Amino acid sequence: MAFNFWDGEILLVDKPLGWTSFDVVNSLRYFICKTYKIKKLKVGHAGTLDPMATGLLIICTGKMTKQIDRFQGMDKVYVGQMCLGATTPSYDKETEPDRQFDISKLDINILKEKSRLFLGDIDQIPPLYSAIKIKGERAYNLARKKEDVKLKSRRVTIHQFDIVNYNPPDAGFYVRCSKGTYIRSLVRDFGESLDNGAYLTALKRTQIGTYSLSDAWSLESVKETILREAKEN
Repeated sequence: MAFNFWDGEILLVDKPLGWTSFDVVNSLRYFICKTYKIKKLKVGHAGTLDPMATGLLIICTGKMTKQIDRFQGMDKVYVGQMCLGATTPSYDKETEPDRQFDISKLDINILKEKSRLFLGDIDQIPPLYSAIKIKGERAYNLARKKEDVKLKSRRVTIHQFDIVNYNPPDAGFYVRCSKGTYIRSLVRDFGESLDNGAYLTALKRTQIGTYSLSDAWSLESVKETILREAKEN
């Protein structure tokens, strides 16, 4: 396999847990530049994943960075887990629960019925703990400072939202959605529709358009492949 990072490459990477999407970009940029003795190289990703999420990240280099907007516009597929019976300020397990609910009357049939309410075009408010910029500052920084900030709703499309299992208080789900969808917000709103609460505990992106996680490299393996190719050529 011969790489040409300047003319442009598309790398499919399985983002590690705990890494930001920019961590992956910066790590690969540094590694490629060091390996090929390149002073400067454009590297970007096509769609942010939260640090607690794993899964498919499309990394573009060189001239292929011009295609990032096209990749970002593609539908996404996710699988994940939510915890029912509680809410958190960040809509995931990054923050501690702030409200508790009784889930004794919930069952998987109720969950499946309610999930259908979210199919189609819906208005969604992004989490305050997100990377959205407000007057030049990230929303999550303002949230951690306890500042009162309101985010505007956005229109997104949920093509498929399936509850695949329920082992109280945890429920597994599958989502196929449009660009710009916050799965944390979907989970939070789903809990509210049950007159209950829910927050995200695990998330993996398995597909972007026709690109699949099954074709992705781990970060370690892509670096090993780049290094091997550089030595051979």
